[in-house]
Amino acid sequence: MASNQHFPAVSDTLPYPVYFRLDDYRAHQQFDYQSHPWGQLTYCSTGVMEIMVAGQRYLSPPQYAVWIPPETLHDGYIRQDVVFHSAYIDASLCAQLPAQPCALVLSPLLKAILGDFAGRNVTTPATEADQRLAQVLVDQLQLAPCSRNYLPGSDEPVIAALLAALQAEPGSNRSLAEWAAQLHVTERTLARRCQRELGMPFGEWRQRQRFLAALPLLEQGDTVQAIALELGYSTASAFIAMFRRQSGGTPDQFRRGLR
Repeated sequence: MASNQHFPAVSDTLPYPVYFRLDDYRAHQQFDYQSHPWGQLTYCSTGVMEIMVAGQRYLSPPQYAVWIPPETLHDGYIRQDVVFHSAYIDASLCAQLPAQPCALVLSPLLKAILGDFAGRNVTTPATEADQRLAQVLVDQLQLAPCSRNYLPGSDEPVIAALLAALQAEPGSNRSLAEWAAQLHVTERTLARRCQRELGMPFGEWRQRQRFLAALPLLEQGDTVQAIALELGYSTASAFIAMFRRQSGGTPDQFRRGLR
């Protein structure tokens, strides 16, 4: 059963324009809705956190951060133990950052900066060197590829029909060409529409959807082999490789984090 928590409180004024936090959270934590006058970058170096904004679910596996603009009401849920990084960014520095919540692809440099501050337990960049490093983080966030969501949707009729079919049958191994024939478009047209509407290729979207479909199956205790077969993988090792790419860990590591 989830327990309700509050995100760690900070005063209404940040001690420095970029402020860092590192928190370890146990599984099944539900965080109440809140907003604050600064922007927030959330990132889990292990585990996956879910953040809800205006009814939209954003996920933060290790390869992605969730950007929450200033004054944006949000809550969070943690399925498993996570190591949770936050960077609070003063509103004065947010003009060049996304105006809407989104998933940001974390470059190795961004991960390294967040990891460096966390490793040294630095919350407020007090030295000139750390202040420069914090500014590099803000500069890099401006360049980070932004997706509407980890698993975006679409109102475009053909893509909406494709996504609904994949959601209903995540284990389907129909090729893009087979889906195109079923939807009465060419394979090339369908590939272009996927990229335009979803911001990613068909194969990447399906892999992410399978990853999300695997989480509740792992929670309820299904074996890795059974989950792999249910989600369309011929071997457990292929499923494990996909899971590691998406989460940074193995299915068994995810399951251990639920305890």
